[in-house]
Amino acid sequence: MAGKISAFFGAQDMTRGNPAGNLIRFSVPLLIGNLAQQLYSTVDSIVVGQYVGDGALAAIGASGPILNLLLVLFMGVSVGASIMVSQYFGAKDKKRLSDSVGTAITATVVSSAFITAIGPLVTGWSMSLLQTPADIYDMACDYLAILLLGIVGSAFYNILSGILRGLGDSVMPLLFLIIACGLNVVLDIWFVASFRMGVAGAAWATIISQAVSGALCLIRLLLMRDILHVRLRSLWPSRELLSQLVRLGLPSGLTQAIFSMAMIVVQSLTNSFGTTIIAVSTVVMRVDGFAMMPNFTFGTAMTTFTGQNIGAKRLDRVEKGTKDGMKIGLVVSVILVAMILLFGRYLVEMFTSTPDVIRLSVHMMQILAVGYVAMAVTQILSGVMRGAGDTMTPMWISMITTIVIRVPIAYGLAAWLQSPDALFISMLVSWVMGAVLTVLAYRMGRWKRKSVISREAV
Repeated sequence: MAGKISAFFGAQDMTRGNPAGNLIRFSVPLLIGNLAQQLYSTVDSIVVGQYVGDGALAAIGASGPILNLLLVLFMGVSVGASIMVSQYFGAKDKKRLSDSVGTAITATVVSSAFITAIGPLVTGWSMSLLQTPADIYDMACDYLAILLLGIVGSAFYNILSGILRGLGDSVMPLLFLIIACGLNVVLDIWFVASFRMGVAGAAWATIISQAVSGALCLIRLLLMRDILHVRLRSLWPSRELLSQLVRLGLPSGLTQAIFSMAMIVVQSLTNSFGTTIIAVSTVVMRVDGFAMMPNFTFGTAMTTFTGQNIGAKRLDRVEKGTKDGMKIGLVVSVILVAMILLFGRYLVEMFTSTPDVIRLSVHMMQILAVGYVAMAVTQILSGVMRGAGDTMTPMWISMITTIVIRVPIAYGLAAWLQSPDALFISMLVSWVMGAVLTVLAYRMGRWKRKSVISREAV
């Protein structure tokens, strides 16, 4: 019994056993964790929307694209570290595994210090660049500035939880996140509803809670001495490992940067429709965040599964696991679409009681619904390619679907239809095209020759 409990809370070796069972066991706590993480911004929006108003809700949404753009450094480090960790874990190389984790910790400290330093310098002019309406400008600036001030907590959680998942441990990050999420709810209500701190209170609640989850992940890693041992010398990055981290993580970071810059351009278009549509977009994107979680979860699970089995030189298991993962992902996505179509209105009413915002939000969600099936295909196959070490292909696909497809369609349709529908129709089209391109790239098989382990063997 004790052995089963220990195995449940420990790292998961995905190079053995049934691939579908591996993926489900890993994905369930990861999915719950991703849903809980989405609650950070969602609880902010619900509490602020109910206690402060639609203007404050719009302010939180208006600051989102800038925040996401500044977070790309951490996303790149997280993806690179997760791939390295999963492959070295699969290859049973304890020294390189430990040194990779140390390199990622150092990169986290340096990148978060950089973001904290430049954050106050970009907050004001970035909100002006987005043509943020005057009635929400100050609130948006306050919310963004506070989140950037405490970015280190978010950085450590996202990167270190990614490392833990690369080791096959999706349970402990979930437990830490549930603790932090509960704290976030309490602090949100306390700061916003009781102390009347407005959007600033929601921001402070978020960064305090994220700092707790980041600290718990760090402690967990340092205590996993049966798998890795991070010493002081591990924190000094070697040129080789740092180069690997950059090679693997930079394309993912650039992908997120491109996506975030496109969102900034689209946000500017959104802002041109006024505060009501900004509020609608904020609500839809909060619901979208939950709707996307299964897709992101299965994509992450496939990255870890692929990385470990590539490290163990089990390509046959990768191909079997991909088929199993695709079946699971598509079934979940179809169920999700049905739930959005049936219960979308009730989800929207959690954020606002304004009739126009509710009506338009439900309409926009109906436009996007089918696209979640396409995103399941994209995320799962992209996860396989990233886990194998091919992070460039998903980057190029993201560039094409975002820059070449989504942004031009959004502005073109907006000029033609004179309607905010253009914002979400363009998103749907880009998702479908992304799925088509990802399937083609996967079938070409370039990802099979990108392993970190095989590069070292040459």
